[in-house]
Amino acid sequence: MRILVVSDAWLPQVNGVVRTLDTLKTELEHIGHAVVMVTPDRFRTMACPTYPEIRLALRPGPKLGRMIEAAQPCAIHIATEGPLGWAARRYCLRRKLPFTTAYHTKFPEYIQARFGVPLPLSYALMRRFHGKSSCVMVATQGIETELTRRGFQRIGRWSRGVDTELFRPRPEAKDKDGPLAGLARPVFLCVGRVAVEKNIEAFLNLDLPGTKVVVGDGPQLDELRRHHPEVHFAGARFGEDLARHYAAGDVFVFPSRTDTFGLVLLEALASGLPVAAYPVPGPVDVIGPSPAGVLAENLQAAALEALAIDPELCRDHALGFSWAASTRQFIENLSPLAAGGVAAE
Repeated sequence: MRILVVSDAWLPQVNGVVRTLDTLKTELEHIGHAVVMVTPDRFRTMACPTYPEIRLALRPGPKLGRMIEAAQPCAIHIATEGPLGWAARRYCLRRKLPFTTAYHTKFPEYIQARFGVPLPLSYALMRRFHGKSSCVMVATQGIETELTRRGFQRIGRWSRGVDTELFRPRPEAKDKDGPLAGLARPVFLCVGRVAVEKNIEAFLNLDLPGTKVVVGDGPQLDELRRHHPEVHFAGARFGEDLARHYAAGDVFVFPSRTDTFGLVLLEALASGLPVAAYPVPGPVDVIGPSPAGVLAENLQAAALEALAIDPELCRDHALGFSWAASTRQFIENLSPLAAGGVAAE
């Protein structure tokens, strides 16, 4: 099957959506499907306001339509609610083509945190975007329940996986040659985009022994560095380097209240790190009743309690999440186009 995926989030951005789609593409191709990515790097772009590392496609409609027609896809998936996503939606509705969408990001909460836009207004826009989708794919039961309560329909599950070969316990990462050598133990680690919606300052304000470490880049990085000189900011890390930073930590602290899943949770668990997080969708769905983490409104108490968790329990829990199963769910949710596919106008 030839699958066309439209996404406003793509490389060189570093976030959970990009990692998910990049891995999905690899997994789909591995089992014999052809994947065509329609992403901002194929268009003229402008920097996203307040977020310059994100590029937004400018007036993508005509070119995007030609790309879809040239690809002759068997199924169309619209991954994001940005300029490319809206343009692809308009094209499909105009041509009466079925398409699926995904709810990766709680944009209403992000927009409220950045600009104060009321949630009902933003959710009305999100319902309109996803309202004609054959299937709105979500990663967890928690997000499905929340969206159902807000009036979304035709919701399907698309979970996530983790590379357990890359992200694994590495005892040597904690020794004198490790990436965090010289820092006082225990090391409380946070990995992710350094932006206001990730609530990282809640982690930085905790009274914890040892050292707090933040791995990642983003628009709030310089501000937080100035306000928290006691914190070790490691910047963005990738591949083996990122995996070694995970393995060098003692507890993974996840302060976000707005993530729809949190791939970093699985990467930490696979690396043998217990998780401390708030009891909100994402952590609740990934951790659940497992002893691999502590979920509590008192994040400081959760982080301290998590120190006592056996790393093997964390690793065992992560092994239950596979990208192969995630890819099968994605394929099952697709809505194939009618015989003949897309015809050029």
